[in-house]
Amino acid sequence: MRFPHPLLEGRLLRRYQRFLADVETAAGLVTAHCPNTGSMLGCKAPGSRVWLSPADNPARKLKWTWELVEVAPGCVVGVHTGRSNGLVREAIEAGTLPELAGYRTIRPEVKYGEGSRIDLLLQEPGRPDCYVEVKNVTAAVEGRVGFFPDAVTTRGAKHLREMSAMVAAGHRAALVFCVQRGDVDAVQPADHIDPAYGQALREALAQGVEVFALGAEVTPEGIELNRRLAVVVPD
Repeated sequence: MRFPHPLLEGRLLRRYQRFLADVETAAGLVTAHCPNTGSMLGCKAPGSRVWLSPADNPARKLKWTWELVEVAPGCVVGVHTGRSNGLVREAIEAGTLPELAGYRTIRPEVKYGEGSRIDLLLQEPGRPDCYVEVKNVTAAVEGRVGFFPDAVTTRGAKHLREMSAMVAAGHRAALVFCVQRGDVDAVQPADHIDPAYGQALREALAQGVEVFALGAEVTPEGIELNRRLAVVVPD
């Protein structure tokens, strides 16, 4: 995925009220939309170098959207969770996940389960449907390990239960961790933040839900999921 327009670089002053970020740029102070509902653990330090994209809708109140943050010298992280579904779809179509290859139809945001929508539904005549849930990973710890979630997510646990029900009904279900940073080699559940999610993930694995992780190359020009990462689920 390449950004359609050049990004505006600046320095983060603060992220607040969940969806707002004040950024100092060469053009002055701007308030940008923050498209990340998580805690953004490790990705919101004041003074961080950040990049913003211009809004497609000229009538939108906030003219800029926060896309990237540099969390360490040379390590840029994609914080826009709305990009993750498209990135994973690109990776599937490019063959980066051969386990999910061979489906000619990919449908986004299909209703299923208990009033939810699956991120991607893969379909092919003669094969079970494959329900793909995408989770964006931005948090990491020393040792090149990323973790999810970065805040308690009852919704995430619900999705795992719904995917398990799809497997029980004879379909496939896959969880794909989309890691928008290049300094991670493995992903694991954040039991120290949300033990209930970690337990739900273990139960889903036991019931046949497939789990994958992909790492990205992130630059101000674009983002590409181009690496397979290990998924580590401690006993």
